[in-house]
This record gives sequence, C-alpha cells and structure tokens, in this order.
Amino acid sequence: MNFGLLGAALAMGIAAIGSAFGIGIAGQAAIGSWKKCYVSNKAAPFILTVFAGAPLTQTIYGFLLMQQMKTAAADPGFLFVLGIASGLAMAFSAFFQGKAGAAGADALAETGKGFSQYITVVGLCETVALFALVFSMVALG
Repeated sequence: MNFGLLGAALAMGIAAIGSAFGIGIAGQAAIGSWKKCYVSNKAAPFILTVFAGAPLTQTIYGFLLMQQMKTAAADPGFLFVLGIASGLAMAFSAFFQGKAGAAGADALAETGKGFSQYITVVGLCETVALFALVFSMVALG
C-alpha cells in the first residue's frame, strides 16, 4: 500500500467532509432565515446563498493539495500525516465557516444590515484553510 497516495486522498476526502458539514449548517440557517422573511412578508435576500456556499471552497483546496501530493517525492509517511493534518485543518475551517455563515444569514435576514461584517468573519474562517493549503504545499518543496 502506498501511504503517500493514501495521504493525498485523505487530504481531499477529509476537506470535502468538512465542506459538506459547513454547507449543511449554513444552508439550514439560510433556509430558516428565508422562511422567517416570508412569514413576516419581507423580501428574502438571495445573498444568503453566499453564506451557504462559502464552505465549498475547502473541497477545492483539498483537491489542489491532493494533486500536488500525488506527484511529490516526499517520504510516504510524511505525505500520509500531511494529508490527514491538512485535511483536518480544512475540514474544521469549513465546519466553523458554516457556523459563522449560519449566524450571518440569520442576522442579515433579521436586520437587513451588516453583510460586509458578517462576510468578513466568514472570510477569516476561510483563511485557515488557505494557510493549510499554502503551508502544506511549501512543506512539499
């Protein structure tokens, strides 16, 4: 068994699992927020889809890292551990990005204000995944 390739697959897979959780959390909040708008005869802001979809990017980062790891000449044990660690970092980033997006969706639908502040916090969560991607690629040489 090639543990290096397994690590590459785990980087992608774990990141995607985090994206799924984050999208599910933020998506549920967006749907609930739209329902609140409809019940109170307010316009339902389509921009809430931004909060729901934000955690998807961690899957892309996991894929990009997987592609780099597949051709890396590093030790297979190192690649295995790097894949798990990077995948988990991206997954947690997506999970908590979903939670932040859920709060942003609820607040924006209720007040109609603050989108730029809410999306900034969502972006901060994104930064963790970007750092994991870049630092992992640097570690690959």
